[in-house]
Parts: sequence; structure tokens; C-alpha cells
Amino acid sequence: MAARGGGQVGPAKKLKIKPLKLKPKLPANFVETTWAKLQRSIQAVFSEEKVAYSFEELYRAAEDLCLHKKAGFVYQNLVNECEAQVTRVLGKLSQNQGSTFLSELEKEWQTHCNQLLTIRSIFLYLDRTFVLQNAQLKSIFDMGLQLFCQQIEKSPGMERTLSSGLVEMIALERRGDQSVDRKILKSLVKMLLLLGLYSKHFEGEFLEETKSFYAKEGADKMRELSVLDYLVHCERRLEQEEEKCKEFLDALTNSPLMKIVEDCLLKRHLDEILDKGFNKFVDQLKLVDLRRLYKLCFRVGGSDLVRTALCNYVKEKAGEYVTDDKNGSRMVQNLIDLKAAIDKVVLECFDDEESFHSSLKEAFEYSINLRQNRPAELVAKYIDAKLRSGNKGGGEEELENVLDSVLVIFRYISGKDVFEAFYKKDLAKRLLLGKSSSIDAEKSTIGKFKTECGSQFTNKLEGMFKDVDTSRDIMAGFKNSASVQSKLKHGMELYVNVLTTGYWPTYPPVEANLPAELRDYQEVFNKYYLSKHSGRRLMWQNSLGLCVVKCKFKKATKELVVSLFQTVVLMLYNDADKLTYEDIEKATGIEPKELKRTLQSLSLGKVRVLVKEPKTKEVNPTDTFAFHYKFTAPLYRLRINNIQLKETKEENQNTTERVFQDRQYQVDAAIVRIMKSRKTLSHTLLISEIYSQLRFPIKPSDLKKRIESLIDREYLERDASNAQIYNYLA
Repeated sequence: MAARGGGQVGPAKKLKIKPLKLKPKLPANFVETTWAKLQRSIQAVFSEEKVAYSFEELYRAAEDLCLHKKAGFVYQNLVNECEAQVTRVLGKLSQNQGSTFLSELEKEWQTHCNQLLTIRSIFLYLDRTFVLQNAQLKSIFDMGLQLFCQQIEKSPGMERTLSSGLVEMIALERRGDQSVDRKILKSLVKMLLLLGLYSKHFEGEFLEETKSFYAKEGADKMRELSVLDYLVHCERRLEQEEEKCKEFLDALTNSPLMKIVEDCLLKRHLDEILDKGFNKFVDQLKLVDLRRLYKLCFRVGGSDLVRTALCNYVKEKAGEYVTDDKNGSRMVQNLIDLKAAIDKVVLECFDDEESFHSSLKEAFEYSINLRQNRPAELVAKYIDAKLRSGNKGGGEEELENVLDSVLVIFRYISGKDVFEAFYKKDLAKRLLLGKSSSIDAEKSTIGKFKTECGSQFTNKLEGMFKDVDTSRDIMAGFKNSASVQSKLKHGMELYVNVLTTGYWPTYPPVEANLPAELRDYQEVFNKYYLSKHSGRRLMWQNSLGLCVVKCKFKKATKELVVSLFQTVVLMLYNDADKLTYEDIEKATGIEPKELKRTLQSLSLGKVRVLVKEPKTKEVNPTDTFAFHYKFTAPLYRLRINNIQLKETKEENQNTTERVFQDRQYQVDAAIVRIMKSRKTLSHTLLISEIYSQLRFPIKPSDLKKRIESLIDREYLERDASNAQIYNYLA
């Protein structure tokens, strides 16, 4: 080391550490004194008195004991002190299990927890070293909880009072008792959870009481409340119980608790709820309430019951519409409205479940086919009314929507051949009498049927449109023909629709003595057409003829749109002012039934160009008919041919009979086709294959008749060894 001022450096000194001559010793009574200090402090904490020492001094004292290998001694003594305190406190409580027991227990529990936290802070070093290093020992706080738990379990009376008291508090709260102290309730339930006594001494009794409570409440409320109010009550109860679980019950209690509430309030009353309220909700389209009903039913696995209820509702309602003869004209619209309402319910209330749609399809099919032919006929007439000119519908878009909705009903019809027959008959009248509102709409409708049923279904319908287009070309050539024009009389025009027999409905021929002018025109057209198409034969259908004639009345001249038969009658009045029924019948040659209809339309309809005597509502052979010279009307052109559009009973019956006849042919053809390919077949298998090929309903007894008919006609024979087996005869 250098000295300041340039002095000499001396030798370095060595430091030596010498052991103590005497080993340090603890005071003889160190452990006893230190523990006594700690014990007094513990007792002061338990008795809620002021601690004489600072917490730092007490912490150091506990640490010193641990450092001097007295940790086990300290822990055991601490356990003894805590046990004595718990025994004293709970022993005193067990002697007084009156009305204040739960509140006093909750108070002692809170105090005990706070005291344990204080004591743990004093013995924190012990807790973090010695206790942590010994897995068999519990932490100071857990040890205090264990002692509290053991003391409760030593007193069966206290256990029962505690659990039954808590259950009673919850029951009172469910009944709406405002005096229940929820703070005490939550604190004691959490105490049971911390002590591990929850499932052993509380949960079972709590769930049993819950079951008893809600079983009684469910039965009582079901009698007292309306279905809607009951569902709202169930929703509120379920929310309350879920909130209870979140707030202070064990999370594992949630599942059994909610199952009990759902079973008692919902599952056992589902049938009654659906019977009393479901139909009303759907009738009034209460979507919010139906949604509530479905959600609650779904919780308890009752969605199948809701689906069944909805299908039964559809069967009942749709069945009423289909079987109601008095309101047949409203049937299709009612079914469309019902389908739209049910679709809305399924979409907005039942989560648009596919299973609902499948079941509803079956329900609608069942209901609509309760009557085999009438629904198909009415659907055809409904479409006819919408496609006719002069209907009160909206624009093209609205018409398209209407056709789409009625197509849904069409899908459910099993006898589509009946529909086809009536639709074809109505389409023919619309096309031939100029009553179609839109050819585009007509073709669009045919396109929808083609997509739905295939080209075979619409082949004849499309052929009708081809005939109309072909007729237009024929008439253009007819009018431009010089040879034709030279033979025609001026002041008259003729338009002919040439129809292919196979495409159009079958019309019975109705004879009439046509005026010479009309006969001449027909003859000119006959010669023209046959000159262009040799080998063909024309047959005039008088019942579908349409004429526009001018009538001169006293005050004005009017144009009348009339049927051919009406024209024949009116032209008689060019030569007479008054005619008897017999005169008219003899001159026209029209059959009596058709003549009466014609005279009714001219003398008893809205436009009365003939005056009938006597003035009765029916046409009789003794009546006379005079030309109404004084007739007036605001319009120049008047339509009187509506009788052509009206379907007679005979027409309806004939259409139905033709369908049944066609069905027989189809059944025969199917049987022969099957047997030709299979040669030999049992009765059961043959019936099964026939049903798979036919697109209309038929009874097994009717099929048996057709088989017998084919056997008689030697298309089939019964097997000689087994009468239930058929053989095909080539």
C-alpha cells in the first residue's frame, strides 16, 4: 500500500477469523416463552380483543420457532387452539337451535373465516415452509375449515337444522316471501360448498323439496292459469332457478335442478298444454307465443309432440275445407292461406325444422285426398278463374305468385289425371272463347306443370297452344286467298280454330239449323282447308262457336257477343217480332235442354234482349219471346255468352266419367306391360308393381276387377297349381 506524500510502503497485514470460544445458546425457556406470547395473541384474536404485540413481532416469533426446528410443535399447538375455539363456539350454538340459529351460525362463520385469515398472516412463514413441505398437512386456513366441518358433523341435530333451514329459506323465497335474507342464504350455502358438506347434507334434501314444490305448483297453476300465462310462468321459474345456480349453488346442481323444474312444470303437462292452447295460438297466428311454446317443449324433448300437434291441426283444418260442400268455391283459397300461415309458423317459431316440413307434407296430402276427385277439380277451376280475362287480380307478378302458391296445393293431389281433365276443359274454353287474360301466363303455368310432372303430363296441353298458333296461320292464308274472297259476302267475317282431336277435350256434337249465311261460310272454309290438307275430316263444334252480331234497337245499335246458339235464335227475329217456344225450337233444331239455357240467357239474364211472357224464372214450352226494341245499355258492346263458360252438371259428369274410363285403360296397360316383361307373377307382387307405376289412387278391389277382366279377355291366366299366381298369355 502506498503512503501519501511519497512515504515507504509497509508489509501487508493478514485478517484471521477465530471461532467463538462459547457456542450461542437459546434461553432455557425460549420455546415456552415465545409460544406463550403467540398463544395469548391467538386467544386475543379468537376473543376479538386487542392483541398486545405488533403483527411484525408475532410474525418474527413464529419464524424464530420454525427456524429453531419447532415448526411441528407450533403447528400442532395451533391446531389445538383452533379446535378449542371451534368447539366452544359451535357447542354454544348447538344448544340454541331456534329461529336465530342460521343468522348466528352465518355470523360465527364469517367471524371464523376472518380470524383464520388474521392467524394465517401471523403464521405465514410456517404456512409457506413447513406446511408446504409436508403434503399430509393442510394449510392453516384449510385446517381451520376442516375443524369447523368436523364440529358440525359431530352434531347431527345441527346438521339437520342447518340443511332443513336452508331448504325452508329457499322455499319461502320461491313463494315470494320478501323477509328471506338472501345474504345469509348465499353465505351459508357457500359455507357448505367450502366445507364439502354441500352434496352430503344439503343437495339431496334441496332437490327433493324442489321436486315436491314444483310438482304441486305445476298442478295448481295448470288449473288456475291460461296456457299463455302458464308458459310465461314456466319461463320465469326456469330463469329464476338458473339465476339461483349461478348466484350461490354448485354448478353441478344446475343439471338435476333444471331437469326437476322442467319435468314438473313442463314435461308432465305437455299434452294438456298442447290440447288447451296450441290450436288457439295457430288460429290467431300468435307467433311469439308459439315460439315460446316450442322453446319450452324443445327443452324437455317435446318437439315431436309439437310436430304431431301441428300435423293434427292441419289435418283437422284442411279436412274441414275439403269436406265442406257449401263453401267449395273457397276451398283452394282457404288451403293456400292455411299453407302460407303454417309455413310462416314453422319458419319463425319452429326453427324451420326439416322434420316439420316432411310431416306437414304428409298431413296436407292426407287431408286434400280425403275426397278423391273434388279437390283436383276445384284446383283446376281456381286456376281457371285466375287466368280468365276480367278477373280482379293484380299485375303479372301477383298472378305469378298466386300460381306458385296454388302449385303447392297441386303437388298434394294424388289424382292428377282428374286435375288434368278439368284443367284441359277450362283451358280450351279460355283459348277458344278469347277469355284468357294472358297467353304468357298460360304458357308459364304449363311450364310449371311440366317441371312438376314431366312432359307427358303437359303434352296435350302444349298441343292445344300449337293448334291455336297453326289456326292463326291457316286463317291468314284463308283471308289472303283470292278464290276465297270472291265467294265471301261482304259485311261478315269468319275465324276458325282447327283443333286436333287428340289434344282437346271431347265435345258431344250438338246439332242446330244454322242460317244460310253461316252455312255458306262454313262450306267455303271446308273446301279451302281440304284443298290444302287432303285426307283430313272437319267436324264443326257448334257448342264452342262465338259470334259478334249487330242489333238495331229503338234508340241505338249495339254489338252483342253471343254464342252460336244465341246467334241462331236472334237471327230469327230478322223476320218476326214475336215467337213462341215451339216456333223457336222448330226453326233452330236445338235440343230442348240447350235451347232452354239459351233462351234463359237472352231473356232472364243481366242483358235482356228478348222479353218473355209470362214473366217467370223458368223457360217453359208454352212461353212466348218478343224482341226487346226498347232495350238500352250504356255500353256499345255487350257480352251475353257467359253461359258458354259455365259448366253444366252433364259436362262435369262426363269429364269425371272419361277420367275413370282412362284410368281403366291405364291400369290394363300397366298390368299387361308388367306381365309381358315378367311372364309369371304372384298376385301380391303384381299389385305392388301396379301401384308403383300408377300416378293416381285406386282401390285394391278395383285392381282385382281389372285383372279378372284381362283374364276374361285372355291376356292372363291363373296358374293351374296356384290360383294366386298369374301367367302372361302371348
